Amino acid sequence: MPFDLGSLRLSSGEGRRIDVPIALEPVAFGGQTYAPDVDGDIPVTLDIARTTGQGYSLRLRYSVGLDGPCMRCLEPAREEVVIDSREVDQPGGSGDMNSPYVEDDVLDVEGWAREALVLALPTQIVCREDCAGLCAECGANLNQAGPDHSHPKPPDPRFEKLSELRFD
Repeated sequence: MPFDLGSLRLSSGEGRRIDVPIALEPVAFGGQTYAPDVDGDIPVTLDIARTTGQGYSLRLRYSVGLDGPCMRCLEPAREEVVIDSREVDQPGGSGDMNSPYVEDDVLDVEGWAREALVLALPTQIVCREDCAGLCAECGANLNQAGPDHSHPKPPDPRFEKLSELRFD
């Protein structure tokens, strides 16, 4: 959703807080898809301030829950993500002062919100902190199988010939 910053007609040092709804698409993360828990638009708060030199100081804030599979056991998982992202766009400034989301006084709110969400994700989305995952041998959910779950260890292949010895 493009937002026209010029339509605010802010003078240097002046700012505004605006609530805008955005549509947030599901996020592909770690080979899985995580969808926002909200049907429809997500309310986003934008703080926009005009800087000297015809630039902008921008802040984007929102929170969203993502639903998808646990990365350890594949059971349903939910991750609450709180976004508080800042950008500066100062024409004529260095590369660090030019926001990739602002072009000709138009702010790409959805692009910024999506990238801020992806950057805020934890390294793993899990159903619970102590999730034990799946058994590497049989695929059983170790959260349900319990601590007694085990498999006999296969014999060491280096000693396979010794198993053919018979002592009669």
